[in-house]
Amino acid sequence: MSADHDPVRRPDYALRRASLRNLLVENRVDALLVTDLINIRYLTGFTGSNAALLVYAWDISEDRTVICTDGRYITQVGEQIPDLRAEINRASARRVVEIAGEWQTGRVGFESHILTVEQHQAFTALGTVLDLVPVAGLVEQLRMVKDDYEVGRLAAACDAADAALATLLERGGLRPGRTERQVARELEWLMFEHGADAVSFETIVATGANSAVPHHRPTGAVLATGDFVKLDFGATVDGYHSDMTRTFVLGQPADWQREIYDLVNASQAAGREALTVGVATNAVDAASRSVIEAAGYGEYFVHGLGHGVGLQIHEAPGIAKTGTGTLLDGVAVTVEPGVYLPGRGGVRIEDTLVVRKGGPELLTHTSKDLTVVD
Repeated sequence: MSADHDPVRRPDYALRRASLRNLLVENRVDALLVTDLINIRYLTGFTGSNAALLVYAWDISEDRTVICTDGRYITQVGEQIPDLRAEINRASARRVVEIAGEWQTGRVGFESHILTVEQHQAFTALGTVLDLVPVAGLVEQLRMVKDDYEVGRLAAACDAADAALATLLERGGLRPGRTERQVARELEWLMFEHGADAVSFETIVATGANSAVPHHRPTGAVLATGDFVKLDFGATVDGYHSDMTRTFVLGQPADWQREIYDLVNASQAAGREALTVGVATNAVDAASRSVIEAAGYGEYFVHGLGHGVGLQIHEAPGIAKTGTGTLLDGVAVTVEPGVYLPGRGGVRIEDTLVVRKGGPELLTHTSKDLTVVD
């Protein structure tokens, strides 16, 4: 791994909060109540299960930046965030709102896509002088562009998944007679053995006709010679997720299997090549999708081309027909076209990549050539 992707270096959380304060000024709010735990982790490094964070727009010295959590995390909050004021109160969000009211903050933004109606009603009933303003997606906007630390963690997660798959194949773990569940559980365990802290999501192993179901859940279905076997899986390292799909053939492929595999592979290559700084997300989808449509299989590509990936397995931006916005340097995304023929089988090929000015940086390295497993 390159020095630019040093996995040890601690993220600059203060810099992230400074970037957020710039957005608060732009959105004309005096402070932001952050209640999404993923966003709190991004801004502070805190990984507890109960917290709320108050960030002020003009608080350069961060004297008024406050995190609140409950008594279970007294030691943890001190270790993970020694530079911020910490309050201990189980009703964390309520306590942070009370503090903002005591300081007569004024316009306080809240994550309207996270805060429940019940919580909002409870806060307004406090009778403070606050003007609670719905603000959605500000921290997520920052999270789209990954810094070097984040790319390093993503790369480590991809490495764990790549190594797990290689070991599975070397052991003969993908063979006729095994069940989807057996393959899925072994692949997941191998990711742990190769450095994962967790799996990114429930591993998909889909054999035969099941491979035509985009998000099939592993069952007792038995792998058989002549089957497509689709593996969609990912590892998590320090909170950052990888996402990869590879499709194999057990035994020599039939003509129709080779045809759709080669088609999806070409479509995936077109999608990767379209990942350039400044390109519209729906244009990336179109570049990949047009390859499949031109071959007459457009109706069998039934989902968007990809999505952002980071502290969550699915995050902004979405890459689809309906996608909005353009790609920035440092955005981490997946490219995952597929063709699914109901009752017969399907193919999906997926990589995790980072958009760069000189062309996309590929983080998943397992071959995408058609692999025949004997």
